[in-house]
Amino acid sequence: MMGREEHLVELVDDGGRVLGETTVAAAHQPPGRLHRAFSVLLVDPASRVLLQQRAAVKTRFPLRWANSCCGHPLPGQSLTDAANRRIAEELGLGPVDLSEVGVYLYYAEDPATGRVEFEYDHVLRAEVPADLPIRPDPDEVADLRWVDPVAVLADLDTDPRAYAPWLGGVVNRLLHPVGVARSGAPADEAPERSGGR
Repeated sequence: MMGREEHLVELVDDGGRVLGETTVAAAHQPPGRLHRAFSVLLVDPASRVLLQQRAAVKTRFPLRWANSCCGHPLPGQSLTDAANRRIAEELGLGPVDLSEVGVYLYYAEDPATGRVEFEYDHVLRAEVPADLPIRPDPDEVADLRWVDPVAVLADLDTDPRAYAPWLGGVVNRLLHPVGVARSGAPADEAPERSGGR
């Protein structure tokens, strides 16, 4: 885990233009630095999405339910290469055919760890077979489940603390593909203030 904290990420402006780079660890320290990320949703033939419960050792939002996989491209790395690398590391899957459905810009502070998420998040989807042979890494993933994305949004309204704070925006991009969607709350009013992903 600490090895990935030292990987470099691209710092970007709110239009996704590259401004520089820093480490994963530095980008997630308060007050946070806007950086490029990706969130993958694997979709089965019944239109269900695969959610993962993040492992307890995660430095940001451990044990929260999130999208199938997420991460950060290295500076200059393509989103599909980066996403397929993380899909292999987290879920034990070979490469999948990914398409981008939009971007979601959000800010959230983890009350448990004090880390910050401030991400220009590219939302990627892949159609996968129902009998997908998933072999999750227990250091990455505590549990998996297939769910209807509309049901996820409804459950987020009733039990938001069970989910990673970015999941609602990611699922919305899947259901309503568009460009950039902002989280709505200014940084100083964002939910889950300190007290990190």
